Amino acid sequence: MPEYGYFLAAEEHDPAALIEQARMAEQAGFQALWISDHYHPWNDEQGQSAFVWSVIGALSQAVSLPVETAVTCPTVRIHPAVLAQAAATSAVLTEGRFRLGVGTGEALNEHILGDRWPPARVRLEMLEEAVEVMRRLFTGEEVSHHGKHYTVENARLYTVPDEPVPIDISAFGPKALSLASRVGDGFITMTPDQEMVTRFREGGGGTKPVSGGTKVCYGTDRDACVRTVHRLWYNELLPGEMGQVLPSPRHFEQLHELVTEDMVREKVVCGDDVDQHVSTLRAFADAGFDRVYVNQIGPDQRGFFDFYRTKVLPQLAG
Repeated sequence: MPEYGYFLAAEEHDPAALIEQARMAEQAGFQALWISDHYHPWNDEQGQSAFVWSVIGALSQAVSLPVETAVTCPTVRIHPAVLAQAAATSAVLTEGRFRLGVGTGEALNEHILGDRWPPARVRLEMLEEAVEVMRRLFTGEEVSHHGKHYTVENARLYTVPDEPVPIDISAFGPKALSLASRVGDGFITMTPDQEMVTRFREGGGGTKPVSGGTKVCYGTDRDACVRTVHRLWYNELLPGEMGQVLPSPRHFEQLHELVTEDMVREKVVCGDDVDQHVSTLRAFADAGFDRVYVNQIGPDQRGFFDFYRTKVLPQLAG
């Protein structure tokens, strides 16, 4: 049976709200936390995007739940040597309950310093080299590295956890999945795809953890929930590679009309049908996932946590 966690959306809520949601998640019986790592929100309606490493520091003092970034891009906006320090400090603060989820990122966040946004093949190369650099630094030894994409000279992390920070790799396509299988300490994806889980395990992942996540909108008025999702998170339903290549929130806003409320109604769990919420999360369990994270879209956070504490999580535990 998987562990069930809560997914903190840093694009939609300010830092204080995220800390309060983490407290409510722990009280409701969730077993772990994911938190997004963005420089920009996907659109201005979401309206937030705090520096995730500051929030993780606060989370370490507010709750006892494990925390993982879902996900950090360690390739362009921040050098992997700097991210290694942030991740190591987070692991120390959480007493070893931190995992670093990484992926190839989005232009939305990574282009801000004027760097070229490379094609997917190059981004995967960069990700693999970044993981290598961070793993070497997690040992606490002095590191010098002169690679194809990164240079590190005489760098040493003095504050490191007892065990190296686990690095889970996000993948949606076959090449990224192959990388996750080869070098990841775990695999992250956002659909309950049993075939991908099997390929990860058979490709070298073995028994390493597979984690997935989904978004829902709890509320007693299903139509109102649909409208909330359509207003805030329509980007989740955009096709193709748009999510990786568009450079700013306003570009995503220009595509809002491509997503209809009917599409939201069909694809996203909205409302207070217990069976629908349970079956959506069980789909991940049936596909072989070890950890499943759920995010509540919109302002009714207290209602969501009460609903999951009393009606959803008890069924998932049975």
